[in-house]
Amino acid sequence: MILKVGHIAYANCAPFFHYLKEVGFCGHVQAGVPSDLNTMLAQGKIDLSPSSTFEYGRNWHNYSLLPDLSISSCGPVQSVLLFASRPLENLAAVPVALTGESATSINLLRLLCVEFYGFQLCEKSCDEQSVEEIISAGGCGLLIGDRALKASMQIDAPYVYDLGELWWQHTGLPFVFAMWMIHRDAIKHKSQELSVFNLQLQKSLDRALSDLDGLASQRHEAAWMGQERLVTYWRSMSYRFTDQHRQGLQRFFQLAVKHQILNEIPQLNFFQRGLLS
Repeated sequence: MILKVGHIAYANCAPFFHYLKEVGFCGHVQAGVPSDLNTMLAQGKIDLSPSSTFEYGRNWHNYSLLPDLSISSCGPVQSVLLFASRPLENLAAVPVALTGESATSINLLRLLCVEFYGFQLCEKSCDEQSVEEIISAGGCGLLIGDRALKASMQIDAPYVYDLGELWWQHTGLPFVFAMWMIHRDAIKHKSQELSVFNLQLQKSLDRALSDLDGLASQRHEAAWMGQERLVTYWRSMSYRFTDQHRQGLQRFFQLAVKHQILNEIPQLNFFQRGLLS
């Protein structure tokens, strides 16, 4: 059976996907932003995807996780950025425009504000203007992914806060933005294909991380980022899932329950590898 795999169309996912077909994957790849892929995964329209940890926390009964993999940061992440007109501690009651692309990043900002700075985030809809336009006009806004990377190069905001760095400063733990999530129907019907894919994904990632300069030379993102900056960006990411990552994820879920963003602390259910080697 053919696997349908979601692909977050951001530069940070390139190490997972660039060599995937070369190591044998022949399924269908569906590109999209995190929020769209979350919806498709929840509806069973794709089998698995690197998807937001908040989506897992909200609907964990419907998913399993590929082991050992994540999209995380241990400090600055460079692509989840709050652009502000004043210091963060002075943003109470100041409207902040939010990207609709990632529930995890939005809820991370909400939790940072309420838990560590003592105020509820004042959220601004941006139906008539893009977040970039609001920031350029002197307002505050949250951007993620390639849009955040581009804005950091193009917009001279008075204050720019990296949410991965803020989380690290306040908790001393990695922040897990996304994990490889599998819909429960795929577990039932495509277990063998998932076992094969798990090995292919590990091989693709290992090949990419072994030569990031070579990967950057082949990527379209280098045209606007530059190869050196692109490699530096990938090196700031963490693509594994260790005990420390688990602690960071559980801390995020605990705070989300504390502040009534989630109803319960989810269990982490991992897909059991097959006997393939």
